[in-house]
Amino acid sequence: MPFVVAVALGTSALPIPAFAENVKQEKAQHPHISKAIQELQEAIKELEQAPHDFGGHRADAVAASKNAVQQLQLALQYRAAQDTKKGK
Repeated sequence: MPFVVAVALGTSALPIPAFAENVKQEKAQHPHISKAIQELQEAIKELEQAPHDFGGHRADAVAASKNAVQQLQLALQYRAAQDTKKGK
């Protein structure tokens, strides 16, 4: 399920500065997840720039890696939203 921050007429569903700070805190509290996102993004670049297709596996590997990055980011955003709701 995608995570959405609603903004309408200058108001938001979540306080954006607090939410942004909580995302940073979540990255610090979950360094392996944060590092995994970075490593996957680098792997995607490497796969996309490679002169070969890794025996036909490149396209699927890129797609799966992009999906993994998205899911990990959503996981951190979810935790940040929960912390924002609790006033952390």
